[in-house]
Amino acid sequence: QVQLVESGGGLVQPGGSLRLSCAASGTIFSINAMRWYRQAPGKQRELAAVITSGNNTNYADSVKGRFTISRGNAKNTVYLQMNSLKPEDTAVYYCNADVDNGLGVSRRYWGQGTQVTVSS
Repeated sequence: QVQLVESGGGLVQPGGSLRLSCAASGTIFSINAMRWYRQAPGKQRELAAVITSGNNTNYADSVKGRFTISRGNAKNTVYLQMNSLKPEDTAVYYCNADVDNGLGVSRRYWGQGTQVTVSS
């Protein structure tokens, strides 16, 4: 089984910055895409950012220009740099990855989530 471990969440003031990290481990042949989702209390989960194996990126309109998704030196890591944070960004942020484990099946895995709270 593949495990995704997230870190970097916390409490920040409006206008502040935070960087989330996610590392994948286990039986990994390749990772086709990595994503950051977020879910605010009482709301549906939404896709905030995605990066492909070719390093193409896409962002939700609500975070475009403020957030940056990137891959680490090793392809089993992904980061989300969050700048100019707003109270509306408060949510649990989840790492997600499409992983091929070499058995001919690609599966989607999730991290445990990390809380981001933006408040003065």
